[in-house]
Amino acid sequence: MKPPILITIMSTVISGTIMVLMSSHWLTIWIGFEMNMLAVIPILMKNFNPRATEASTKYFLTQATASMLLMLGIITNLLLTGQWTALSTPNPIASNMMTVALAMKLGLSPFHFWVPEVTQGISLSSGMILLTWQKIAPLSILYQISPSTNPNLLTIMAIMSILTGGWGGLNQTQLRKIMAYSSIAHMGWMVAVTTYNPTLMTLNLMIYIMMTLGTFMLFMLNSSTTTLSLSNMWNKSPLIASLVLTIMLSLGGLPPLSGFIPKWMIIHELTKNDMIIMPVFMAMTALLNLFFYMRLTYTTALTMFPSTNITKMKWQFENTKTMTLLPPLIVISTMMLPLTPMMLTIS
Repeated sequence: MKPPILITIMSTVISGTIMVLMSSHWLTIWIGFEMNMLAVIPILMKNFNPRATEASTKYFLTQATASMLLMLGIITNLLLTGQWTALSTPNPIASNMMTVALAMKLGLSPFHFWVPEVTQGISLSSGMILLTWQKIAPLSILYQISPSTNPNLLTIMAIMSILTGGWGGLNQTQLRKIMAYSSIAHMGWMVAVTTYNPTLMTLNLMIYIMMTLGTFMLFMLNSSTTTLSLSNMWNKSPLIASLVLTIMLSLGGLPPLSGFIPKWMIIHELTKNDMIIMPVFMAMTALLNLFFYMRLTYTTALTMFPSTNITKMKWQFENTKTMTLLPPLIVISTMMLPLTPMMLTIS
């Protein structure tokens, strides 16, 4: 894609999200979602091939359905309350419709089927945008309508998402699908705490975005898309392999890494609200995620690709890719645990 076209499309995607974040009128929020959706499709189709076209079509159809549901919720709210403003509490019926629409946009279970398929069909850089930036706008609206959302609906979707994210990633060998199921599980954790402490959801989103950006950048640095290509990494660049290992364990929520912070704080918040069974179930289901991260870790760091001795070492070509933000992202993704008291103060 030529730079002027890419700059135009990316600025439209960013301005669409900012429009959703800053608007207090439901119509401009809906327009922001539409701008964002229509501008992101050419980014998904950057590598023009049948799989990317199929993935973009699936993404468009799902997001268009979600947008129609969102508009139905907005119009229902207008008919029942007589106002367009997003600052007032929406009607419960309209709020449920909006919640379902936002769940479709986020890829929460049972509306998660498009996430692995779309992520697998597009390039690593497009997948990184899809699983990080595209989550900001829907979660911001969910944050706004959180006082009027149905806690039971959110709880059911959260539990289903965490379970789907854990079970779905177990048999995967494609890294993009593993990241997609990881995203579904993380969205479940965020939605679980939305009713009780929406600020904690924002904190979780920030840490999740940092970890996912770091992981995707490491994959892009080595052009790794499968477990097989990841198994060659230890021979080629041990340091990068160690960093992939560490960030994967952080994504799984293993202490003392950064990924443990949101899980710890969410379990603490749910326990404070007299919910015992749900956080226990969530913590147990998180072990499924940790299992497939551990499997990737084992493949990366503790195995060597079975081949003849003369091909064990790859030729050391000079890496021409520049990942400027990678070092700070790796530090944030792994070493933020000492800052937990400060984050508890904020939330």
